[in-house]
Amino acid sequence: MSQQLFKNVPYDLRTLLNDVNIGRIGLPDLQRPFVWKDNKVRELLDSMIKGFPIGYIMLWESPQFYDSNKSGHIGIDAKKIDVPKSLVIDGQQRLTALIAAIYGIQVKDKDYKERNIRISYNPIKVKFEVWTQAYDRDPEWISQISDVFMADLNHALPSFRKKYIKEVNASREKNGLDELNDQEEELIESNLNRLLELLTYNLPVMEISERASEEDVSDIFVRVNSGGAQLTEKNFIETLLAVYDNDIFKKINKFCEDSHTTKNGTSYNNIIILEPSFVLRTTIALAYKRARLKYAYMLMRGKDLKTGEFAVNIREDNLKLFREKLDIVMDLNNWHSFLNLYAQVGYLSKSQISSNIAVVYSYALYLIGKYDYKVKSLELQSVIKKWIFMTTITAFFSSSAETTVEKILADLREVKSDKDFVNYLNSQINNKFTDDFFNVTLPDLFKTSGNQSPAWFGFVASLIVLDVPILFGTTTLAHFFIPGINGTKKATDKHHIFPKNYLAKQGITDDRTRNQTANFTYLDYQTNIDIGDDAPIEYVSRYKEKLGEHAYNLTLSQNAIPIGFENMSYEEFLEKRRQLMSDTIKEAFKKIS
Repeated sequence: MSQQLFKNVPYDLRTLLNDVNIGRIGLPDLQRPFVWKDNKVRELLDSMIKGFPIGYIMLWESPQFYDSNKSGHIGIDAKKIDVPKSLVIDGQQRLTALIAAIYGIQVKDKDYKERNIRISYNPIKVKFEVWTQAYDRDPEWISQISDVFMADLNHALPSFRKKYIKEVNASREKNGLDELNDQEEELIESNLNRLLELLTYNLPVMEISERASEEDVSDIFVRVNSGGAQLTEKNFIETLLAVYDNDIFKKINKFCEDSHTTKNGTSYNNIIILEPSFVLRTTIALAYKRARLKYAYMLMRGKDLKTGEFAVNIREDNLKLFREKLDIVMDLNNWHSFLNLYAQVGYLSKSQISSNIAVVYSYALYLIGKYDYKVKSLELQSVIKKWIFMTTITAFFSSSAETTVEKILADLREVKSDKDFVNYLNSQINNKFTDDFFNVTLPDLFKTSGNQSPAWFGFVASLIVLDVPILFGTTTLAHFFIPGINGTKKATDKHHIFPKNYLAKQGITDDRTRNQTANFTYLDYQTNIDIGDDAPIEYVSRYKEKLGEHAYNLTLSQNAIPIGFENMSYEEFLEKRRQLMSDTIKEAFKKIS
């Protein structure tokens, strides 16, 4: 019989949280985003007080070859143990929720804003609710449960209970109700103790042996987790960094946090909301020329990819390299210089970005070109701009992104010079942007409903590159995408060239047909109101007269709308416009090139 790779460890909540606090168990710190809604925390506490199960906590025995001097201070107290005995693999959100709710510790939300998890408790009804100001005003509710736990910790529970009873009685007297009787007061005492007894709640804890590989751990996770969520290499890397080199982890989270806030000297941008995994991917690509995170994880643990053996010197060398490349990735000059390239190819807003992973790996290639191949600045900017434009429009990374990038990085490992690097990227671009692409493939990409496709975003970017004025207007479309340009009402609206209600009157009622990408254009707010649901032939005559025929034809041409569209059938119009939109993208690419 094979030896088990796990064991069940008896834990009550008090012991578990204490082991986190003193460092025996490594829980990634509270500076990482906490994604649970407060209502989910309420449900967790309600299940526990009712004696319901809340699922497994999964631990992984820590490898013993890590440098204790680099261990992070995870938890809420100064650590008594330098190197954790075990890492939390599954249950991080539950433990974070319980620490925050019970001890009143702040967490950070998905936007990196600090907040409290405040759960209110009614000891008369034994009921939890997510805190609102109403529970502050109602004396029968304890506004946050941490007050009870802190009172007990400070040996002040009797006085806390007396104060609570006094305030309830005062409120009842004010409202003409009977005061609490002896039985009710005893019930309150019992139910406060019942709340405190949550710390004795027995949690099923599974500890996986240090002998288990990352693949073993992931497989175990999937098999015991009813949700079947894959435990990814990203999870492993983030956990290891948080526990064993928390300074790195804090730097990454600070860089991401700063991308959410408009202030000088930060990573703030209008293109992408950063997540730690994005920074990890970029750094790993730059450091190790790897896209598959499983390889990076192995390298960071000190694994020789040829022999399969772990070695301290390999780990130290690889972590040193990771730190060096991370500094390059998070250099604000590099970051903002790269993001400016997006603006130069017409992408001014995150609303135009369909793939964050395309941004991540484009940044990695920019840094590889700059630091590994020393490509001259202007030449590098030129090729990366074309790369951004191509990969965004073609959804280059839409499927099997890791596989795609792994192939590119493998190819680059054979590239020796700056010239060859530029030629390689250009060859990738030219292989996609062929005549067949612009004449066949791209028009077909516009045969879709809605306006959230990469092709549509590429068309909008192209109008911005070409400095095209908005339809029937004189202000360029780019102006309306400048952050902060809009007031309380949208400055622009996406308009149906053939209005939906007009098409319905023609017997075309299917929204997928009416909402074809090629049926959209941007109008300023007032023009959109003026046109409304008018038939094309009706509003065309008004704007021909208003603008003059030459200016009218020019604005149609600039916005890729066929002249005389108002006399076309809807299908004929769509076919002609798809090609004109494709031609516009091709023209913008020539300008970029």
